[in-house]
Amino acid sequence: MAANPAKYEKLALVCSQTDRADKAARELRESQDFVPLSQADAVIVLGGDGTMLDCLHDMLDGGQILPVFGLNLGTVGFLMNRYHGAIALGRRLAEAKAMPILPLRMNVTTQSGERHTFCAINEVSLLRETRQTAKVEISVNGRVRIPELAGDGILLSTPVGSTAYNLSANGPILPLDSNMLALTPISPFRPRRWRGAILPDRSRVTFRVNEPAKRPVAAVADSKEVRDVAEVHIEVAREMEMVLLFDPHQALDERIVAEQFMT
Repeated sequence: MAANPAKYEKLALVCSQTDRADKAARELRESQDFVPLSQADAVIVLGGDGTMLDCLHDMLDGGQILPVFGLNLGTVGFLMNRYHGAIALGRRLAEAKAMPILPLRMNVTTQSGERHTFCAINEVSLLRETRQTAKVEISVNGRVRIPELAGDGILLSTPVGSTAYNLSANGPILPLDSNMLALTPISPFRPRRWRGAILPDRSRVTFRVNEPAKRPVAAVADSKEVRDVAEVHIEVAREMEMVLLFDPHQALDERIVAEQFMT
């Protein structure tokens, strides 16, 4: 759907710490007034996907979630739009396609009993901490599906993250509107024939670490890491829906489809 231009009159600017992004920020400030994030209707992000994810996480942590229009001044820029200078920024925002995304919520209990909660826009992954293979029990909606997965780890990915780490681990690419999650093993040793699962995004997934003293495991929600975990519960945080803004015909849903035909 097209964005309502009246909603995006007050813009905040977030910029990565690179020379390219700093130069672009100066160009935009010469033609556009920006306000603090607390007063904004939307956010312009200058940088790459890492800067975009940092901005989204800052909003999740701060409790103020605004639509975000990213301009790529990084490397890949999968979550970004092309940077064309300050020309027609207002028009681009008025014509932008709004894409809602839902983050995951990870609730972790460590071996010592500490509890942590983090959100992930791309994926939650469990990774072995040492040379020892990780052994993880996998449950979905309270039912044990795999009593013991042995390997480097396991991840649960959103559609947004399905073209990132999930794809590198040979997981499936998920259309943005699929309402699905990808459960993907990382270098699995046992069971040999299991290559993962596609789950409805209303699923609640639980990982329990087997033999934790011998085989310690870390849990990572995007870039937030908790070590020596005992149990991890993951579900979609529907009340934290976020909106990314894209130029027409260059939106995230089309990019995810196109990624399936890359050779």
